[in-house]
Amino acid sequence: MDNPLQKERLNRFLARAGVASRRKSDLLIRAGRVTVNGTTVAALGTEIAPETDRVAVDGRPVRPRADFAYILMNKPPGLLVSLDDPHHPRTVLDLLSGVDRRVFPVGRLDLDTSGVLLLTDDGDLTFRLCHPRHGVEKTYLARVDGVPGAEDLRALSEGVDLDGRRTAPARVEVERRGAGEALLRITVHEGRKRQIKRMCREVGHPVKALERVAFGGLTAAGLGPGEWRYLTPDEVARLKGMVGLET
Repeated sequence: MDNPLQKERLNRFLARAGVASRRKSDLLIRAGRVTVNGTTVAALGTEIAPETDRVAVDGRPVRPRADFAYILMNKPPGLLVSLDDPHHPRTVLDLLSGVDRRVFPVGRLDLDTSGVLLLTDDGDLTFRLCHPRHGVEKTYLARVDGVPGAEDLRALSEGVDLDGRRTAPARVEVERRGAGEALLRITVHEGRKRQIKRMCREVGHPVKALERVAFGGLTAAGLGPGEWRYLTPDEVARLKGMVGLET
């Protein structure tokens, strides 16, 4: 920020510094673990002057990162994306040997779901990529039980009711029909919890296997299960451009 007096919300500052996501930064603030100029801050919505105020978490100074890590992984099934479940200690972070900083998953993939997963310590980009207002597309291959008919496909495309709220229109294509099952390519721009599985179950065709094959136009081409790579500068710039961030 060029203006040293320009204010920024504390949770956004913590996310931008790679401490945690905005939501988890709010939890740190509520827990009294964050200080500003030596004073504990517990009020959500607190604003700071990032160029002049001194921020610390658990007594450790926090400074905005001048650079960030952006990673694309081909997530295998059987690893958690959530980093907070003590019952499943193995997470996708176990695959990131040689990464010298704490990165966080962008969005969710279930334990048994595979495919494209982004990880970064750029909290601002993470927040925007996950926010439905930016409409970042995610594409999945879903192997479903049974062969959906025209009405089922139309319902998936036009939207189904989940928890009393209709899903946004999706693109749905039948990739393959087989004996008692079908492979669907589904593109959505929302990120509701277990959305693809719930949509398919709602029309009577439960998902048997699910893979995310694209996120914001990025694919896992050339990466085997569990392999990862850093994004190129052009790829990072394209992602930022999608969500209105300057590069």
